[in-house]
Amino acid sequence: MRYILTSIFLCSFAFAVDISTDFTSSGVVPDVIVKAPGEILAVTYKDSNEKDKDLRFGEELTPTIVKDPPALAWFTVDNAYYTVAMVDPDAPSASDPKMREMLHWLVANIPGGDLSKGEAIVEYVGSGPSKGTGLHRYVLLVYKQPEKLVIQEARVSKHERAGRPSFNIRNFANKYKLGEPISGNMFRAQYDDYVPTIHKQLGENN
Repeated sequence: MRYILTSIFLCSFAFAVDISTDFTSSGVVPDVIVKAPGEILAVTYKDSNEKDKDLRFGEELTPTIVKDPPALAWFTVDNAYYTVAMVDPDAPSASDPKMREMLHWLVANIPGGDLSKGEAIVEYVGSGPSKGTGLHRYVLLVYKQPEKLVIQEARVSKHERAGRPSFNIRNFANKYKLGEPISGNMFRAQYDDYVPTIHKQLGENN
C-alpha cells in the first residue's frame, strides 16, 4: 500500500511523542479507547491572532481557540475512506462523568484526508465545559473504514445538543466494523468567557 503524507507538520511530529504512554497516562486508554493508535494526529487550530496553533498532545487550549473546526492531517491510503470523531469523556466533569462521552464532532466517509468531502454526521461544536467543572479532555480520533458506509445515526447540526450526550465511540466503531483508531490526539480545556456562546448555540440555559 502506498501511504500519502498529507502534511509536512505531520511528518515531523507524528513520532515525536510516545503515543502509547501518552494515551494511557492521560486515561484516554481505557476511558475512551482500548488501545492507543499507532500515530499522532496532526491538529491545527487558529489562535487569537489567527495564526496556526499546532496541538501538542494533552496541552490546554481555551474554548475561544477551539470554537471552529481544526485542520487535520494523518497518513492515508489511496482509495480508502475514514471517520473522524471528537469526544469529551469528562462530561459534565472528570469527577462525575455521567454523560460520558459528549460527542462534539463526527464525520464519516472521508475520501483520503479530505475532510471537506466527508459526510458530516454530527457537526462540529467546540469545547464548552461549564464553570467550575475543571479541565475536560477532548479526544480526536481517526478510523480507517472497511468501505464506504451507510451511517444510520441521525444527523445533528451545530445548533443541536440532542444526540451528543452519552455517546460511545467504541460502540460506534464496533457497529460499523471500524476496528481501533489509526490516529489520534487530545487537548484539555476549561471554562472561559466564550462558553456561554456555545451553550446558547446549543439552546442551553447555562
